[in-house]
This record gives sequence, structure tokens and C-alpha cells, in this order.
Amino acid sequence: MRVMIVNPRFHLPIDTRTTPHLGLAYLAAVSEQRGDEVMVFDADVEDEPITEAVRRFRPEIVGITANTPQVKSAWRTAQAVKSIADIPVVLGGPHVSVLPAESAKRPEVDVVVRGEGEAVWVKLCEIIERAQKGNPHFAARDLLDPQQALLDSLLGISYYTFDGQERHNPDHPAIADLDTLPFPAYHFFKMERYTNLQPATDAIDGSKSFSVMTSRGCPYRCTFCSQSIMPIKWRARSPESVLAEWQHLVHNLGAQEIGVLDDSANIQVDRLERMADLFIEHKVNHVPWIFVNGIRANLATKELLGKLKKAGLKRVAFGVESGDPDVLLSIDKKIDHDTIRQAFKNAKAVNLETIGFFIIGLPGDTEESMDRTIKFACEVDPLIANFSMMTPYPGTKVYEIAKRQGRLLLEDWEDYVFFDGRARYELGDMTAELVQRKWKEAYRRFYLRPHRIAMTLSRKDFWINWRRTFKVAFNTIFPKKEKTELRQAVESAQVI
Repeated sequence: MRVMIVNPRFHLPIDTRTTPHLGLAYLAAVSEQRGDEVMVFDADVEDEPITEAVRRFRPEIVGITANTPQVKSAWRTAQAVKSIADIPVVLGGPHVSVLPAESAKRPEVDVVVRGEGEAVWVKLCEIIERAQKGNPHFAARDLLDPQQALLDSLLGISYYTFDGQERHNPDHPAIADLDTLPFPAYHFFKMERYTNLQPATDAIDGSKSFSVMTSRGCPYRCTFCSQSIMPIKWRARSPESVLAEWQHLVHNLGAQEIGVLDDSANIQVDRLERMADLFIEHKVNHVPWIFVNGIRANLATKELLGKLKKAGLKRVAFGVESGDPDVLLSIDKKIDHDTIRQAFKNAKAVNLETIGFFIIGLPGDTEESMDRTIKFACEVDPLIANFSMMTPYPGTKVYEIAKRQGRLLLEDWEDYVFFDGRARYELGDMTAELVQRKWKEAYRRFYLRPHRIAMTLSRKDFWINWRRTFKVAFNTIFPKKEKTELRQAVESAQVI
């Protein structure tokens, strides 16, 4: 079969990283393993419209990913595909996993895949392939025919039959053995068109920067985290499997940087230690790597971090979230500030660079508690402090709190885009004006301290990237207000 896998255009208010979508790289890999002819269409880096790509490639199924601010773009992309032919269109990703009926009922969407997509995608392709053999004129409408019942036994999907019946099949089990997955298929991406993982900090050729997943799932359920919609069971690849992919990236693809995208990479400390030993033993530790999304501070011992440093780890991130003890307790982080302090000390003791993630405007925040968050960020003093305003994503506990007890300031899914300098909700005495003011204050107070200015100016990568860094900083603190005409123009451009 000819399968097309699509990342819809995702507009961000600031110039930030654009890297290949790891989820789509896995879908491309399992499709290739199945024997399909594969095309990955990443609208963020493509020159041609999706309609031209569909005409040229003539796919027999199209899969489109969608997070919350991206879902309307996904719908427009689906409409564009359907304008060419009645090809089965499948949506997957975090947003549609939480709100499957919203997308499934749209006429341009045939099937919604909930949760992990690889196994469901393969089975769906097999169903369509079998149906095509018995019907040379097969179209998406046949897939949704209740009389044919093609989708009745496929777990993990939602759809509407063409006579209007709403179907939500039971969940598909999470993949138990992640070692059975093929390596992400980066050869389907235009790698030369991407940036590296953290372009404001590092100067690395984007085409030589790759992402890796060594585990999936998270046993924790923080109230603000969209990971809470995914399986609670944490599953990990074996150290030997990770090493094999690492060697492939380094020796075959010439990796200059590797980013680990796990949500909770260090749940099993002995697994990470074994990975580190293998990287050193097999001499792939000369390539720097980073924990992009952070690791648990309570499991970040000096001994573990020291070994990871020898294995090539350059930078580690910790999710601090709040500097206020009561707020930290209320978000179910299951950690305390002394443990977080020690994690930063451990990382710095072995000469690892650090990132701290902080959230301004969590439920229960006041001006005083947000001030404590800023002070705590200055105390632990990571190389990079990332302050975000709390965004209540659908499916999270914070979303339900904001809906029941506060006021959502979001009129459109595209309002969920990051970095646009706007508060997303108000709760009690916590107003949008207060949250936005404290967010800007956080960046000023952290980065405009004399020793921070001196540290920044002393970094070689800063001078290589200084134009981009200043642009990102300026647009973060002084974001442009979106024009209605601009949004309409973007929407029009995406359906051509």
C-alpha cells in the first residue's frame, strides 16, 4: 500500500525548534516494515501544498497527527485530502485521544486512533488492504459501512458509520515489549530542513540532530500534565536495544546530538546505569546527548548523574513547576523542594548543564506563591530556566478545575499554542493580568542578574546564535497579538 503520514502545519509565535516528529517516524517505520510505500509530509518544512503531494503520491490511506493547538490544522488538512479523493483519513495524537468524538464526527475524518498508534495503524492498514483485494473500487465510505463491519473488531479506534452510528471500540492494549518496535525511520524526513533540539542554546547542524525514546508511560499523575491521558504503566526498552539504535544514529546517520524524549527516563536507575556502561564500552559516548523533557529529581543521585556524564550526557532537565510548598503538594508532583535542590546540586557537582521547568499560574497560585517560584528558580540557578504560563489541556485535572471553578480564556483550540504571552484561565483572585505580569517578571529577574548576563556572554554558542536568541527572548517577553486576518489567511493557505 501507499501510505502518507502527515504532520499538519504548526504555527508558533516565536522562532523555536523544528525537529522530525518522533511519533510519525515510528509510524513510518512500522509501515515500511509492513512493506508499504511510505511518504512523510511534514507541513512545517514542505514547499508544496498537501493537495499537490496527494495528487503526486496517490496514497491509499492518510494518517494525520494532532495535538490540541494543531487539531484545527489537522481538520483542514483532512479536508484538503478529501478534496482530491475519498481516501481513508485517520487522525491520531494527544488531542483526539482525549476528545475522539469531536474529530470522528467530522465528515473529513474517517477514523480516530486513541493512545499509542503503531499497532492500531498496522492492523488498520491490513484491514484496508484486504478490503481492496475484494473491491477494486474501494473507498473510505466502504470502511465505514456498518453492513461490512470492517472496523468492528479493531481496538483503540473511534468512528461514525456512514449512517450516523457513533462507535468507540475498547482501548487497544499498550505495547508491552518496546524492543519489538523498529527504529524511527528518519530517512523519510527532509532532515536538512530541521533545526537541532535546542537551537537557542546549542550550535549543531539540524540534519545531524536526532530524538530517541527509551521508555514510554509515566507512573505519576501530575494534575497539569497531558501525559495523564496515556497508559499509567511505565514500559522501558532494554539497554541493549537502546545501544543498537544509538550506534545506528552515530555510525550510520552521523548524529552530532541525541535528545532523549522520555517523560520519565530514570524510573529504573539500574537500567540507565547499564545504558551508560554500554555507551562507554562501545565508544558512542563522544556524541553529546540531553534529556529534553527532564527526569525525576528524586531519582537523580550524584552517582547516576556522574556515570551518565561519562556516557556523553551534556544536559539534564528537572520539572520543578512551583517554588511554593503548598502549590507543589497540590499538583501531585510527589516531591519536595529539598529533593529538587539536591538534584540540581548533584548535576552541577558532575559538571552537567541543567534546565529547570517552572509554571506560573497553577491552581492555588497567588502573587506571593509565584514570587516564591521565581526566587526558587534563582536559588537553584539552572543554565536555562523555562517559565511557562499554566495551560489547562483537555484531559488534565487542571482543565476540569478551571472549567468548574474558574474561567477559561480560550475561545479556540489554536489559542492553546505555546509562547504567545497570554494567560489561559482565571481562578479566584488569580487574574490573567497578574499571571502575565509575574511571567514576564520571572524572565527578567532570572536572566538579568549580573552573573547570569556574564555567564551568557561567556558561552561560545551564545555568540553563534545571538540573533536567534535575542529574537526568541524579545518575542517571549513582548509577544505580538495575533491578527484575525492573519489567522484567516493561514487557514486558507492550508487547504490549497
